[in-house]
Amino acid sequence: MSNKTSAAVIAPPKAPKPGFTQRHSVFILMAPFVFLFTLFIVIPVVVAVLLSFTYFNTIQFPTFVGLDNYVTLFTQDSVFMQYVLPNTLLFSVVVGVGGYILSFFMAWSLAQISKRPRTILAIILYSPSMTSGVMMSAIWSVLFSADKSGYLNYILLELGVIELPINWPATQQYLMPIMILVSLWSSMGVGFLAMLAGVLNVNRELYEAAHIDGVKNRFQEILYVTVPSCRPQMLFGAVMAIVNTFQNGSIGVQLSGSNPTPNYAGQLMVTHIEDFGFIRYEMGYAAAVSVVLLVIVYGISVLAKKLFADKDEE
Repeated sequence: MSNKTSAAVIAPPKAPKPGFTQRHSVFILMAPFVFLFTLFIVIPVVVAVLLSFTYFNTIQFPTFVGLDNYVTLFTQDSVFMQYVLPNTLLFSVVVGVGGYILSFFMAWSLAQISKRPRTILAIILYSPSMTSGVMMSAIWSVLFSADKSGYLNYILLELGVIELPINWPATQQYLMPIMILVSLWSSMGVGFLAMLAGVLNVNRELYEAAHIDGVKNRFQEILYVTVPSCRPQMLFGAVMAIVNTFQNGSIGVQLSGSNPTPNYAGQLMVTHIEDFGFIRYEMGYAAAVSVVLLVIVYGISVLAKKLFADKDEE
């Protein structure tokens, strides 16, 4: 009898069954993100794709036209094929690829100096990406002003290089170089900080081992040690460079003050969408252009992932 009593006392109590909150805690925590992602990302993309197959002038109900918008875009829209697409490719290659390489080079360069000057220089390089709109009106508008008070015109007039002031943003041959210059100036964003953090966290022993294996100079260090060790940060920087490039797509309109830009010299896909969507109110056609842009961005992102993602993650 005593053995039965002691066994009953020693036996642990049964664990209570998990409640609804415990069993579905993951889904509950994910619910706000899923709701906001669906509301602000999934639904707008789906609506844009559906509108791209319609004629919609924001007043009448959308009319289904099938693939007419896409056919018109690639066969009848001479502005898109002659100006928008080449300008977008040029701007993307120079600002996207060039800005990405510049961000990595600056991050690697800052990693070679001591902490205090590195912090100061990192803040200086990062600040234009946060204040690009303010800097656009405070610096670049004054620098490229069309009258004699513009810094560039004043300097060139004093040196005798030009006789009359030049309206730089409104001149076809100067607008695209100015757009590229301003975009590269503000390209040191979050991707730059991520690459800086990645370079700073590379194990120093890897460099010592690389020198033992035959690495002789800094370029080989970057190629065989730094870049492979910073693949996640490099991938993030590539994605942010893509976003930054297309985010700056309307910079030509801000500089020139008109959409379309003068002689379509600074017309990019983003400004082409704004032209048809918010000026001409051809929302269906603008949606078709936006879908094409979305496909291009997705393709570039997949390519960046293949280049920088770890092999075991592919």
